[in-house]
Amino acid sequence: MSRTPSVAARVARRTLAPVLAVLVLTGLGVSPASAHNVIRSTDPADGSTVATAPAQVTLTFDQAAVAIGTEIVVQAPDGRIVSTGEPVLADSTVSQAITGELPAGTYTVQWRVTSADGHPLSGELAFTATDATAIGVEPAPVETAEPAAEEPSPEVTTFTETEEPAAADTSAAEPDDDGLSTAQVVGIGALVMAVGAGALVALRLRQRRR
Repeated sequence: MSRTPSVAARVARRTLAPVLAVLVLTGLGVSPASAHNVIRSTDPADGSTVATAPAQVTLTFDQAAVAIGTEIVVQAPDGRIVSTGEPVLADSTVSQAITGELPAGTYTVQWRVTSADGHPLSGELAFTATDATAIGVEPAPVETAEPAAEEPSPEVTTFTETEEPAAADTSAAEPDDDGLSTAQVVGIGALVMAVGAGALVALRLRQRRR
């Protein structure tokens, strides 16, 4: 004759089964809550507004992560990828550097992290920068207008007083007291001498002929 389990026995088995499972997991050093890593916070926070884009994005988890399979990609409002280098892991945080020309607008962060127990996590967040900035690059030179070339000043012509030409010596042409100029007097004297010399020559020729 078979015996059917009593109601009390069935209830006891159902109650003891979860307790035994917890005891087994505890004895192995594993708790149900520690089976999966969970993200606790981000900096900047998801949906936040900051003055300018930060130099890095930091994710904080409740467990440490491993470098294999861990990646954070930051996309600027203009579509450029501004994250650079490898993620930096420290305790339960993972940080990603940002560099370049960082305009104002909404930034998108896509992340994937591998927990120490090998469990992968992934997610996405966004933040908005009010003003533009630049990190790790030299600012563009400011163009300055070249000074206009100075126009040459017009030459000023100065006039200097010139000496008046000396008055011509008109003493030779000035008439003597008798109304004749010196040149005329000299000419007449020469003519008189020539006539006298001619007369003297003629007189001597006549005397020879006699």
